[in-house]
Amino acid sequence: MSTAVVLGSNSFSGQDFIDYLLDETDLDIIGISRSEEKSPVFLSYHQNRNVDRFRFHCMDMNRDMDDLLALLDRVKPAYIINFAAQSEVGPSWHTPEDWFQTNTVALSRLVNHLRGCDYLEKYLHISSPEAYGNCVGTVTESAPDNPSTPYAASKSAADMLLDTYRREFDFPLVTVRATNVYGPRQQLFKIIPRSVIYIKSGQKIELHGGGSAVKSWINIRDVSRGEWQILKDGRVGERYHLSPEAGLSVRRVVGMICDIMEQEFEEACEVVGERTGQDAVYVIDSTKARTELDWQPVIDLEEGLAEVVKWGSDNWDELKDHELTYIHKP
Repeated sequence: MSTAVVLGSNSFSGQDFIDYLLDETDLDIIGISRSEEKSPVFLSYHQNRNVDRFRFHCMDMNRDMDDLLALLDRVKPAYIINFAAQSEVGPSWHTPEDWFQTNTVALSRLVNHLRGCDYLEKYLHISSPEAYGNCVGTVTESAPDNPSTPYAASKSAADMLLDTYRREFDFPLVTVRATNVYGPRQQLFKIIPRSVIYIKSGQKIELHGGGSAVKSWINIRDVSRGEWQILKDGRVGERYHLSPEAGLSVRRVVGMICDIMEQEFEEACEVVGERTGQDAVYVIDSTKARTELDWQPVIDLEEGLAEVVKWGSDNWDELKDHELTYIHKP
């Protein structure tokens, strides 16, 4: 039986991808994250009937790389999927060196080791459309990067580094850029779960710039399904987008949550200043994945938002005591 290693297994996207693999494949799965496993409220695979095929290791790519590389050489995974990253946009302006250390420098040591390994069949790198900057018009996979934040610059640099190894050493790289992923178990400081919690607790939802920024909202399970199709059938050296067909403003999405929770929008929200480097439009084209891999999102936004509201309500006793702001860990 083949093994898949998921780096960043504690992340919102990583934990759902593991849950999807346990459901849809017979792979043995090893999860690696720098912190111990989160509460089961944030890890869907804990409830999976096939969780006995999953093992977890607590390792930090910046501090435990020797141990990580030794583990990879022992288990010889056919697949490595890398979700591990410093991923917040705004805070990357404060200590950009932390973003580059994790997203680019540590990655360079990992890929330099893996290029000499004969066990790896595919490496799926989780990139970000933030690297394109302000996405206007039809943004395909061949669009040039134009990052507008340190986070975006670090992800763009990582992609260029990996592609260099792909060209020079036939490194089995495939890359995915998915748009604004949401769903149950997402970090509570993200706008969708934060809106749910603020409404339930009677706090005002802050809409940066009035919520005018347009984003492409896509459910986490649609993304996990697409990532597996890319890993399994995607062409080495290619980048694939996962996105809906159109974007929607933050204001409209928060309004939909208010409707689901039967809350007046004006009472629930307040307008605050825009974030530095906020891209006005965040829409990319996913025709390539739709045509080559027969992928498309199937979870309707209203259905997905209702699922987040239900998750928030069902787990309210635990969630109400959690920190709702981003806490940076270098």
